[in-house]
Amino acid sequence: MSVSVDKNLCIGCSACVSLCPKTFKMNEDEGKAEVIASGDATCAQSATDACPVQAIAVR
Repeated sequence: MSVSVDKNLCIGCSACVSLCPKTFKMNEDEGKAEVIASGDATCAQSATDACPVQAIAVR
């Protein structure tokens, strides 16, 4: 499984971080989400579904 965040789409709302803090974190310099682990497919899919701008992809 691969998880990615499109930083061009990400608006920094941190919904993904709230739902999956072991998978995502906020990049302090950019103010956008980034992937730190990709082991929990269920959690990553929940974050994908919650992203208001569809910036997260799970493959």
